[in-house]
Amino acid sequence: MAFDLPELPYGRGDLAPHISEETLNFHYGKHHNAYVTNLNNLIDGTAHADADLEAIINDASGDASKAGLFNNAAQVWNHTFYWHSMKPGGGGQPHGKIAELIDRDFSSYDKFAEDFKAAGGGQFGSGWAWLVLANGKLEIRKTPNAETPLTEAGVTPLLTMDVWEHAYYLDYQNARPKYMDTFLAELVNWDFANQNLSDAG
Repeated sequence: MAFDLPELPYGRGDLAPHISEETLNFHYGKHHNAYVTNLNNLIDGTAHADADLEAIINDASGDASKAGLFNNAAQVWNHTFYWHSMKPGGGGQPHGKIAELIDRDFSSYDKFAEDFKAAGGGQFGSGWAWLVLANGKLEIRKTPNAETPLTEAGVTPLLTMDVWEHAYYLDYQNARPKYMDTFLAELVNWDFANQNLSDAG
C-alpha cells in the first residue's frame, strides 16, 4: 500500500503574502513529496508495506536500525499536520474550548504565545514547536528534526509550527522570529486545534 502525497487543504498561493506560493512549491511540492517517495521505497516489499502511517512511526521510533524509516514516515505525518495547522485568514486570538484551556493552563493567550515562540526559537537547528494535550492539560513541546509527540503515551498533538529553515527561508530569510510572529498572528488554524481537542475526548 503505497502512500500518496496528501492534498493541501488550500491552494498553494492561498497563504500569501505570509507564506508564498514559491515556498509551498518547494516545501510541499519538493520536500514533503520527497519524504513520501522515500517512505514508499523503504516499505516496499517489507512487513510495513500494508501498515498505516502512525503504526510505522511508532514501530520505528527509538530504533536506530530504523532511523531512515522513522525520519521519512514522521516527516510525512508532521508536514501533513503542519499544513492543517494553518489556514488562509487564520491567526489571532483562539476561540472555543482551546481558548478556555489556554487561559487555564498558560494564564493568558499572550503567555501562551510567548512560550510557543520561545519553543520555536529555542529549537537549535531544524525541528518543530507543538501545542499538545498531555494527560488533560495543554503543554508546549519542541522536537528536533523528525521527532514528534505522536510517539509519547498520553499525548495528543493539537497544532504544530515547522521551524526547519525551508519552512520560511524564501519569505523571511534568517528571521525566524518574524516567521513565528506571522504564524500566530495571520496563519494558525484554531479550528483545527479545536477539532483535535474534540477528537481526543
